[in-house]
Amino acid sequence: MASAAPAKPAVVNTAKPAAANWLDVIVATPEGGFRQGNPNAKVKLLEFGSLTCPHCAAFARVNVPTLRSQYVATGKVSYEYRPFLLNGVDLAPALLVRCEAPAAAIKLIDAFYEQQPQWTLPFTKPLPDDVQKRLSALPQEQQISAFAANGGLDTFMANRGMPRAKFDACTSDKAGIAKLEDIRTDADKNYGLTAVPTFVINGKTVPNAYDWSKLKPAIDAAL
Repeated sequence: MASAAPAKPAVVNTAKPAAANWLDVIVATPEGGFRQGNPNAKVKLLEFGSLTCPHCAAFARVNVPTLRSQYVATGKVSYEYRPFLLNGVDLAPALLVRCEAPAAAIKLIDAFYEQQPQWTLPFTKPLPDDVQKRLSALPQEQQISAFAANGGLDTFMANRGMPRAKFDACTSDKAGIAKLEDIRTDADKNYGLTAVPTFVINGKTVPNAYDWSKLKPAIDAAL
């Protein structure tokens, strides 16, 4: 009877596992925001921002790339953005962001900030009387969609692949409107929000940190 061939020794893989690309880890949070990065990061950074706020846009354009590359990508910091309703114009773009999958939502937030001077311009002009009358005659849930479309946000989103039917559905989402109102209430009540952007590190509001020069030292101190 032939003997069995000796078993070959198991090959042990000594290669280190590839580091996670934390910039690709993006989730919607129960509180209504979008978080990018390591969920177990030592520093959990939260921003309350308005999509129509110029200071928020400046932070997004100038400082968020550094925040992502030097802090979020390393897994040391997670970064959550929650849209804060500063005015009536904020409502439609915030609803449109909420309507997207998390990774697409982050890209849309970036796009709104990058092109803020262009898309907000029509909303800085008074509505003609006939337009105001037409909008006010619509059912309440349709007024946001019509107001946003009158300012060209439907075209802004169509250029990004969103059909008009989805645009209308997103901007008339009652649950989304309620969640955005909850975010505003929570920001005022629990974080003492007095301006945007407001930053929170590990649950505590960072006082007077409206730009990177004040925020970066607070992040570094928490690491």
